Amino acid sequence: MSRRKVVRALFLLVALGFGVWAVASQWTAVADGFTRLSWAELAGSLAAVLGALVAGMLMWRALLADLGSPLAFTDASKIFFVGQLGKYIPGSVWPMLAQMEMGRDHGIPRPRSAAAFFLTYPIYLGTGLLVAVVTLPVLAGQSVARYAWLLLLVPVVAAALHPKVVNGVIAFGLRKLRRPPLERPLTRRGVLVACGWALAGWAAYGAHLALLVHGVGADGPSAAILSFGAFALAWCLGFVFVIAPAGAGVREVAMVAALAPVLDRPAATAAVLCSRLIVSVGDLVCAGAAGLASRRAVRTRKEPVVRA
Repeated sequence: MSRRKVVRALFLLVALGFGVWAVASQWTAVADGFTRLSWAELAGSLAAVLGALVAGMLMWRALLADLGSPLAFTDASKIFFVGQLGKYIPGSVWPMLAQMEMGRDHGIPRPRSAAAFFLTYPIYLGTGLLVAVVTLPVLAGQSVARYAWLLLLVPVVAAALHPKVVNGVIAFGLRKLRRPPLERPLTRRGVLVACGWALAGWAAYGAHLALLVHGVGADGPSAAILSFGAFALAWCLGFVFVIAPAGAGVREVAMVAALAPVLDRPAATAAVLCSRLIVSVGDLVCAGAAGLASRRAVRTRKEPVVRA
């Protein structure tokens, strides 16, 4: 076995270990919440999370294609989902390094892979803030007033996502790192397509939380709408407060606050903790499914063609 294969196998084992531990360590906290949810609500919530994760992968894939590296769905799924397991390993660089390493097998230059990885965050942030602004102010009111300062980021992120700004920042960074410039700059169409997939992801995440919120006792359209905004707000705050690993703690507090108009604190906390566990399970399911699909695709390509 080559050195690269050993390193990849070690990364996968460590990432899976931390991922499984993340799920297991949360079980005690969410066990009571799960008893209040039906199997249909749990299955629907997980299905929505899987849809959101696929939308995130398609956003990243669209960015890579716009930068000059189109990928087949199966190949993109393996690189993205297996690489994303690295977020469970302490340290924030592992997903990027894993995606860069696996991308080499498909001819993706490292700078291009890194650019696509980093661009997903401001796109998620900008679209997430948009979802929160549309859904929360009227329904949540004072419960989220403390987070109003996030509105100041909306014009900043919108300006930062302009292709001229993005391409300028990437070019500056590559010059400082003494790396060659990107062969193809990011286009406006690429940004818009990526934003479209990001919004689809937020819709799926909102549906996932809405099912949990309904299961713990909140009914009506207001509860559903607040679920969309609550998840988006929580993610954006978790991203801004990068000192909290994966947004831990900050996200939960914000989500509970956003759900306050429709749920009391114990019920909201149960829904939020169940949400975090289901998202972790979704990460593991997507990585496993992508790995299996990639293996089957490789075997199919290697099978000899029998001609009549």
